Amino acid sequence: MLKLDILVLAVHPDDAELGCSGTILKHIALGKKVGIVDLTRGELGTRGSAEQRDREAATAADILGLAVRENLAIPDGFFENTRQYQLKVIEAIRKFQPEIIITNAYYDRHPDHGRACQLVSDAAFLSGLRKIETSLEGGQQEPWRANLLLHFIQDMYIQPDIVIDITEYWDKKLESIFAYQSQFHNPEWEQEPQTYISSPEFIAVVEGRAREFGKAIHVKYAEGFTSRKILGVDSLFDLR
Repeated sequence: MLKLDILVLAVHPDDAELGCSGTILKHIALGKKVGIVDLTRGELGTRGSAEQRDREAATAADILGLAVRENLAIPDGFFENTRQYQLKVIEAIRKFQPEIIITNAYYDRHPDHGRACQLVSDAAFLSGLRKIETSLEGGQQEPWRANLLLHFIQDMYIQPDIVIDITEYWDKKLESIFAYQSQFHNPEWEQEPQTYISSPEFIAVVEGRAREFGKAIHVKYAEGFTSRKILGVDSLFDLR
């Protein structure tokens, strides 16, 4: 079994890169084991294909230095927060036993983001109930509940509960985003339909958000997260 310190459960390949790849890189540099489990293959994306996204996600995983990246192949766009899909997420959580789970925003421009947020939130709780039985490779899984569930912030602005300095990792974050050649601004894909996220202005917005969060803690770039749980620190001097 590969036990992770942080498990990112994101609905689309590239959501994690956009929302929290700087934080991923920072914690890997600190010696933490971090993995991503994408819920869908992003097969409804206007540009490229599911197979293309698979390859891009693998490239991004190498750039980030992930311990593992998997995909649950839940149907893109049409999934609901049902027992069937909750169990798939529970199996992933129990497989990797993370201390921290990071997932999609509470709500967003893309309806999958908010639905994935609730699906993962429910599964993260249910994963700790011993009377819910799941198995992996024929063996029964043990119940597991992470200590903390965080949500990254996506297209719509949500006031963060915490922000994390990612200045040192900004360039590598961009590299992981642009691993998705089919999705973001790329002159080689000009023949493909242009979308909201394929314009150079979209990446400028991503940078602007990171600069805004960074400004709040007097650094150049930061990522923001929300939590439904009250967060605590050992010392007031840990706060910026």
